Amino acid sequence: MIRPEETLGERLVAWLELLGIDTVFGIPGVHTIEMYRGLGQSPVRHLTPRHEQGAGFAADGYARASGRVAAVFVITGPGLTNMLTPMAQAKADSVPMLVVSAVNARPVLDLGEGDLHEVHDSRGMTEHAAVFSHRLSDPGQLPAVLARALAVFEGARPGPVHIEIPRDLFGQRVPAAELQRPVPVAAPAASGAACDRAAEWLAAATRPLIIAGGGAVGGSGAIADLARRLDAPVVMTANARGLLPGGDPLAVSASPSLEAVRALVAESDVVIALGTEIGRTDFDMYDHGDFSVPGRLIRVDIDAAQLHRGAPPAIAMVGDAGDAAGALLARLGPPSAQAAAGAGAARAAATMQAATEEIGPKYRACVDFLDTVRAALPEAPLVGDSTNAIYAGNLLHGLPRPRLWFNAATGYGALGYGLPAAIGAARAIDGPVVCLAGDGGVQFTLTELGLAVEAGLPVILIVWNNRGYGEIARYMDAAKVTRVGVDLVTPDFLAIARAYGAAAVRLESVGALTGILADAARTPGPTVIELDEAMVLGG
Repeated sequence: MIRPEETLGERLVAWLELLGIDTVFGIPGVHTIEMYRGLGQSPVRHLTPRHEQGAGFAADGYARASGRVAAVFVITGPGLTNMLTPMAQAKADSVPMLVVSAVNARPVLDLGEGDLHEVHDSRGMTEHAAVFSHRLSDPGQLPAVLARALAVFEGARPGPVHIEIPRDLFGQRVPAAELQRPVPVAAPAASGAACDRAAEWLAAATRPLIIAGGGAVGGSGAIADLARRLDAPVVMTANARGLLPGGDPLAVSASPSLEAVRALVAESDVVIALGTEIGRTDFDMYDHGDFSVPGRLIRVDIDAAQLHRGAPPAIAMVGDAGDAAGALLARLGPPSAQAAAGAGAARAAATMQAATEEIGPKYRACVDFLDTVRAALPEAPLVGDSTNAIYAGNLLHGLPRPRLWFNAATGYGALGYGLPAAIGAARAIDGPVVCLAGDGGVQFTLTELGLAVEAGLPVILIVWNNRGYGEIARYMDAAKVTRVGVDLVTPDFLAIARAYGAAAVRLESVGALTGILADAARTPGPTVIELDEAMVLGG
């Protein structure tokens, strides 16, 4: 594609089109006007959040729901510092996003002379929350930097990439040039020798087990085939749920933090962990500090540095989880008589039954609530903030396929994630998305309802109301600390929803939920449903 001479801002938008980025979340400012010059005539859609954190969380939700990348445009100074939290959340969960920010003109950078939005060493801040951060010093660098970003998104452990452009570069004319998409970068392939050895161990295993993390969702087909060949239960972390459908006989849709799942790990003679960092918020949610794998552990991860964190492997392979599963499957012969007998399904079923008993009656009530939502809207992603029902689902909840469950209650754990991430997901899939958020957390980004209305996106926000920071209040009570700062004045959420132009419903009984969700899915634009936590949990 030959592009005529144009400004750097226009060329940036042309590159986004070429890279397949169809959405930009951003708030225009005087420092970024030239970034917008090409957007008015572009098929790339711009959505304006009400805060830069909302922009970042929306891009995160877009990527998790679709597997594709969205871009974020922010100003220098406060725009960029507001982006640090969503960038850190995305980096913790290996979620790709492209963040483009302005910075002051090169002649005045870092002089401390009081320029608007001036901040010292902005790249020094972002490089800790990004896979890499680059400041353009010349317009001609843009293609190479975007190619590097694409290499991260396609061939490495993904995460946010930050490009910083000085104000005086945006309006510069760049020569006519041919724009070509960079050559795709394939993820590394696990070593043949390591695959041979791992296949030998798996073929000889009598009680094999697969643990799958968020890095494995792209290889769900190959991993499911490997599980069936081995007759191995598949334990799925929160970000891998649905890799095997919840009703699959080999599916263990439960957290490795649960003693029932740890018992399954302990009795397995060979465990293969695919695309999981074995992080504490998934594997040691209760801070017991005793997760271990007594049997032989094989780990596959696209990030070599991660292979010796969490749990030491006996075989470590750098590569894409799905590709590695396919390579192992190709090396395995026909199933043994023991594998054909179907003992794996019995192991999985026993684990799920024990895990269901272990989580207790209140969390079981939460899981029943989630199951009601899922039955009503089986293909709608359910996006969450940190609240009781989301904690329960992270511990135990099955899904029909991947990319239908994600939240910020693991990893970095940023409050305010749910609503903007659901908005990004709705833009990505062009269909209904359910957001489940507590009354405390949703107030961090409640103003993003305005974006959902403006964009006409079918986001269904369920406000789980316990009139404060309920989880922290319970921790204070258990520790015999006098409650301070946790009992909040909460607004009339339904009145706020109507003020924005959204539909608003109060849930009077759980039995009414199915019909209300069906109506909400047919309603143009967002719907807010408020419920009292006691309705689900009792007491």
